[in-house]
Amino acid sequence: MRRLILLIAGLVSACAPVPLTRQPSDIVPGSRVDVAIRSFTEVSQTIGPRAVQACRARAKKVNCDFRIGVDPDPRAQANAYQSVDDQGRPVITFTAAMILEAGNKDELAFVMSHEAAHHILGHLDRQAENAARGADEFVKLARRTGNTSKRELEYAKKLGAAVGAVEYSKEFELEADELGTVIAYGAGYDPLAGANFFARLPDPGDKFFGSHPPNQERIALVQATVTKLTRAQ
Repeated sequence: MRRLILLIAGLVSACAPVPLTRQPSDIVPGSRVDVAIRSFTEVSQTIGPRAVQACRARAKKVNCDFRIGVDPDPRAQANAYQSVDDQGRPVITFTAAMILEAGNKDELAFVMSHEAAHHILGHLDRQAENAARGADEFVKLARRTGNTSKRELEYAKKLGAAVGAVEYSKEFELEADELGTVIAYGAGYDPLAGANFFARLPDPGDKFFGSHPPNQERIALVQATVTKLTRAQ
């Protein structure tokens, strides 16, 4: 796993990573690791520029200089996430386990496009605002009870921030699924095949404090979006 991380990290440092031109001697051609490296590199090269294009078209005041990288922790579970670095550049990070777990290029492309969509739609900032608002509201409620200790206020603040952060998280996920579908489709991938990744995930259901919507709802949205894109051609 560590070898896979080092190989991909050297290849994928921007939205247009350098392709692997020489096969390392310890990687068997056609093996699972070999296919994973090549697939992730190819998808990054294709989705990166498409994400930049979508970002510049939809978000006029947002940094669209995407970076695509790999989590250096070899023990990290399968995951992909979006963040912003110290220079304000959007970063899409995959764990090595996630790269290996993806069933095909369409799944890699869909997940990568979904994470890019979170940045384009400003979800990190909106989530932070919701968390701050939730923290303030819970602190106000705690103070109304009277004689509230500093420790209790701090707990109320943390609890309020957690509730506020997930308040619209399901909506954010669906918004990212929709725009992610558009990005992946425009890059030549099949979002419907990509959304099959959901079928292998535990269904979060429709829990009040859940951060993700039910899998079937997400798949239905992808199907509806693809239908619109197909009809528009």
